[in-house]
Amino acid sequence: MTTETNRSAPASSPGAPAAAPPAVPHRLILPTVLAGVFITTLDFFIVNVAIPSLQTDLHAGASAIEWVVAGFGLAYGVGLITGGRLGDLFGRRRMFLLGMGLFTIASLLCGVAQTSEFLVFSRVLQGLAAALLAPQVLALLGTIFTGPARLKVFAGYGLAMGLAAVFGQLIGGLLIEADIAGLDWRACFLVNLPICLLIMALTVKLVPESKAEGKPKLDFLGVGVITLALVALVLPLIEGREKGWPAWTWGCFAAFAVLLAVFVGVERSIAARGGSPLVNMEMFKDRAFVVGLGCQLVFWMGQASFFLVLALYMQAGRGLSALEAGLLFAAIGAGYMYTSMNATKFAAKLGRQVIAVGAVIMAVGLIVIGITAAQLGDGGHTAWLIPGLAIDGAGMGLAVAPLASTVLARVNPQYAGSASGVLTTGLQIGNSIGVAIIGVIFYNALGDHPVASTYAHAFDMGIYFLVGVAAALALLVQALPRTNAGK
Repeated sequence: MTTETNRSAPASSPGAPAAAPPAVPHRLILPTVLAGVFITTLDFFIVNVAIPSLQTDLHAGASAIEWVVAGFGLAYGVGLITGGRLGDLFGRRRMFLLGMGLFTIASLLCGVAQTSEFLVFSRVLQGLAAALLAPQVLALLGTIFTGPARLKVFAGYGLAMGLAAVFGQLIGGLLIEADIAGLDWRACFLVNLPICLLIMALTVKLVPESKAEGKPKLDFLGVGVITLALVALVLPLIEGREKGWPAWTWGCFAAFAVLLAVFVGVERSIAARGGSPLVNMEMFKDRAFVVGLGCQLVFWMGQASFFLVLALYMQAGRGLSALEAGLLFAAIGAGYMYTSMNATKFAAKLGRQVIAVGAVIMAVGLIVIGITAAQLGDGGHTAWLIPGLAIDGAGMGLAVAPLASTVLARVNPQYAGSASGVLTTGLQIGNSIGVAIIGVIFYNALGDHPVASTYAHAFDMGIYFLVGVAAALALLVQALPRTNAGK
């Protein structure tokens, strides 16, 4: 375990000089940093449980409720690349702490909101804070830990993210059911305060600082262009289905393609002049990084989309409460925990194919879920879904940690924050694309007058799409470079 300080060569270079190890054991640093990704991922998913209560309490319309979710996702997705580069320039621990502080304030504002408009504003601020915080997690892990330890911490990263995603519904349901001090839905936001403050205190005490070498400057032009490009991509993905895909959504997609080409040109020009580009395009010459980034995007296309249709099927179609549905989500978490905690061991034996095996297991689990849901009809007990959910969770856990290590394993520590921002942006865009596509499939199948049987049919249609995503991931993995073991 080493810090990046005084390192002049990539972590993968045998000749890279090793710096003195941190004064505190990695077993203390790791959970502190991982708590950052856990809390931000949790808030992405937990709000879905709170929506019915907050809509009634704040007298919020459908559009405002959409933006409670979309505002966070848009700000988060748009700010990640810039957030990662800020960590390179000004210090990853410093930006982690700043992001966590802003996230704490935003969570407080969400919890005390008296109007839907103020809640939307607070959620946008929360998303911006998460965009500043989240890229520093992978960047810190990639520069503090090296060698076999790095593979283990990436496994921990996948475990933390997955547990937050799959248990978000359960945790939210428990908080609302408990109704502590009459807080109801507000507890889903206010619970962040003591957790964030503890994370910040431990970060100051335990986590070493790291940043890019030299005195690079912030690429303001690059920040402006990529921000516009990502808004042009993410906004129509979030809003398009609800609005019926009007002409402006397709105009945004076209603008994204143009702006992305402009961004690449700007970054190459800055690099050619010896400047400090927001994203160093040299990273994209590494096939492992490019294909791994594609695998990351495809994998996450199947995550938020699956959680969405599963929650709709169980709550609207089967009549389960948020807490009851959350307990079923725990079956995914059980499978996920087992394989995530053993992902390093499996990856050592299977190499890149561990991701493909995870994708195949996900596909099997989804098929089992689809068949079971069809056989349940209107009266069967949803507990029969548990085996398929556990299998699907096991596949997720097997794939998610090796994905992160594949993308970042050979990235020069000089660009760790920037690369982490690109990686996390791929995750967010994958989620948005997946939700947009499955939303069209699910609601078209649901029809205008949904009943239990039409929810089951719509859920099955969504399962077909998700199986296809898992198959696409297994195929894309084959384009990754072979490991030394030839796997």
